[in-house]
Amino acid sequence: MIAMVAITVVVVLGVGAYVWSAARSHQEATEAAPTVESTDLAGVLDGPHILFRSTLPGAQYGLVAAVPLDDPSGTRAFTDVACDRIYHAGDFTSCLRTVRGIATTFEAVLLDDSWQEVQTWPLPGIPSRTRLSPDGSLVATTAFVTGHSYAQVGFSTETKIHGTDGTDLGSLESWTFVVDGEKFTASDRNFWGVSFVDDDTFYVTAASQSADTTWIATGSVSTRTITALRDGGECPSVSPDRSMVAYKKVQRVEDAQKVWAYAVLDLASSDETLYPVTEGCDDQIEWLDDSTILYGMPRADEPGTTDVWSLDITTPGAEPQLFLEGAWSPSIVR
Repeated sequence: MIAMVAITVVVVLGVGAYVWSAARSHQEATEAAPTVESTDLAGVLDGPHILFRSTLPGAQYGLVAAVPLDDPSGTRAFTDVACDRIYHAGDFTSCLRTVRGIATTFEAVLLDDSWQEVQTWPLPGIPSRTRLSPDGSLVATTAFVTGHSYAQVGFSTETKIHGTDGTDLGSLESWTFVVDGEKFTASDRNFWGVSFVDDDTFYVTAASQSADTTWIATGSVSTRTITALRDGGECPSVSPDRSMVAYKKVQRVEDAQKVWAYAVLDLASSDETLYPVTEGCDDQIEWLDDSTILYGMPRADEPGTTDVWSLDITTPGAEPQLFLEGAWSPSIVR
């Protein structure tokens, strides 16, 4: 088995370095850039739409933007809220953001439909993933963090679940983790990338350096239990009809470097399909619908700028398509 978790530290270090270098480069590149054309926000939010972080050069770089679901290439509408990662469900939007100052800090912010802050709590490091349950009652956040006793170098992650009513359900590392019917109590267990099925059940990545394994796992809020489902894969995302789970997975290793692809698991048959055309991916998938996945990709020649791509998983041999230019962290609001 490939030493997936051991390599994860290197990958995360690379992600952290990319985030900071991209931010510096893009700040210089956009200081004199023109304002991106925009349209009325209320009109776009009134119908089905896509929320995302805008990464086009200009004064609105980093702001949450929206476009109609049926016109992703149309003129975007901007909020005045800046986020590194966003997600919307129910009546709430989760925003993970960097607060730059004399000492840079990181925080999670819960926003209502008027874009007003409802809750705010600190994050221990660089924002990574966030998801809300379909009814908007639960919010999960993942951030990179240093200081864990088992992390000799680099980053680990911390994932927490909060209720949008203010309840703090704590870190997933404090929950019971079960592998092959037995409690797994190793101190280096780690969790990231939650995707909710409903207001109790979710999928999540579980990992252990000492076990040299990652798992796609299921969790229960009511029992505070996480159960390993299958080996391999990271950052699960459940489809709208709840019949499939998509995740990123190591396709192969070249020159000691992991080459990622996306995989889709049919829950009824347990059949897994790998999509190697998405090599280079490193994002948590969002589902456009039950047949199309969305994911973000950085531009290799333009630090700080990212695009959202789509892939039809029902058509054999389908090629990825550019879906949303200059965008990151898409959230479909149906």
